[in-house]
Amino acid sequence: MISLKDFFSWKANRRFWLNLIAVFVVLLLLMYLSTVVLSLYTHHGEERTVPKVLNLIETQAIEVLEKEDLEAQIVDSIYNPQLPVGTILEQIPAAGTHVKPGRTIYLTVSSKSAPTIKIPDIIDNSSLRQAEAKLRAMGFRLTAPEYIAGEQDWVYGIKRGSISIQTGDKVPYNAILTVVVGNSVMQDSIAEEEYYKQFLTAEDEMEIPTTSNVGEKKTTSPAATTSEKKKTPPPPPNKEHDWF
Repeated sequence: MISLKDFFSWKANRRFWLNLIAVFVVLLLLMYLSTVVLSLYTHHGEERTVPKVLNLIETQAIEVLEKEDLEAQIVDSIYNPQLPVGTILEQIPAAGTHVKPGRTIYLTVSSKSAPTIKIPDIIDNSSLRQAEAKLRAMGFRLTAPEYIAGEQDWVYGIKRGSISIQTGDKVPYNAILTVVVGNSVMQDSIAEEEYYKQFLTAEDEMEIPTTSNVGEKKTTSPAATTSEKKKTPPPPPNKEHDWF
């Protein structure tokens, strides 16, 4: 068994001490090299000042940032009809910030079109007042309602211009919409018209002239005159009851 004195003896353990010194030197070299490499990789001691690119067009902003050895990345877009498409609305980091070369600057630009919103379930499922309140709350603009024969103020459809829109369709949030609603007066008028039509003959509904009798004097016999007399239709049913 080696004694403590022999263990620390240079003569007795020369190889051990040489190996220990070599390990220590290698560790120092590795630490130094890692520091140098890290400084080169992180550009230690180098910095760039972020330029202001707000209100510039996207292509102009990218050019300005590249001159400062900075990278640009579009991360978001916001619809603003008062600004040209691609205008820089926000930058992160802000202008004047000191960063390392090669740093990415995140940009928000103005978009080309307005964001879209799904049409809610209001068709044949709500009244005019409910539909208008919900659509206006979502940002839509509304024209005067379009009335059709039907239950009073019941929503039967939605239009954007002349195009009908269905529930779930995506429409720009600021679109102008027209709500199609029912009108009971129109419904009663149509029902009354249909009721009286059943008492009219084909000749009453449409008289078709022919070239053979143009200019000829029309003569009718008493029998024909009697047969052409219309029957007086009964009065329409009470409006409190259904027409059909």
